[in-house]
Amino acid sequence: MEMILKISNLNDFIFCPASIYYHGMYEDVERNVYQEKAQLAGTFAHKTVDKGKYSTRKDILQGIEVYSERYKIQGKIDIYEGNTKTLIERKNKITTIYDGYIFQIYAQYYGMTEMGYEIEKLKIYSFSDNKTYPIKLPDDDLEMKKKFENLFEAINTFELSEFRQNNIEKCKRCIYAPLCVQGGENVNGV
Repeated sequence: MEMILKISNLNDFIFCPASIYYHGMYEDVERNVYQEKAQLAGTFAHKTVDKGKYSTRKDILQGIEVYSERYKIQGKIDIYEGNTKTLIERKNKITTIYDGYIFQIYAQYYGMTEMGYEIEKLKIYSFSDNKTYPIKLPDDDLEMKKKFENLFEAINTFELSEFRQNNIEKCKRCIYAPLCVQGGENVNGV
């Protein structure tokens, strides 16, 4: 059986491959039970898009489901501006453009283009400070495109039982740390 990934899992996997396992465990639990302030703020930034209330303009698509057959990945886009052929990923506050952010918009891009939409521009938008960051299209940044494609290989060959997190700083920032023993010694000293 071929695995279909969620677009949001790309950024999670880069942060820590084990987090996808724990994220799946909490999928049906209210977010405010386990998410911290930063994650809740990110959820808030997507609220208007997820409810389709970002804009009433007819040329703007918001929160639609996309699927890429090529990469076996599904999820929702944030915003597609039809008049400018621009795909926009929204984040609450951006301090650094992480590869995971770029890979999420690439996944959306492939889903949209496979559905027949024309996309000429990619942007990541920082909600809290109203900043926009242009992102090159995959074919205009072949190094990043290769990293994107290599990520799928890493995900598809990942074995949780063999994983050990060597970066304890990531564990300290992880909302799943109280449950996880993947970091070798548990962050909480357990």
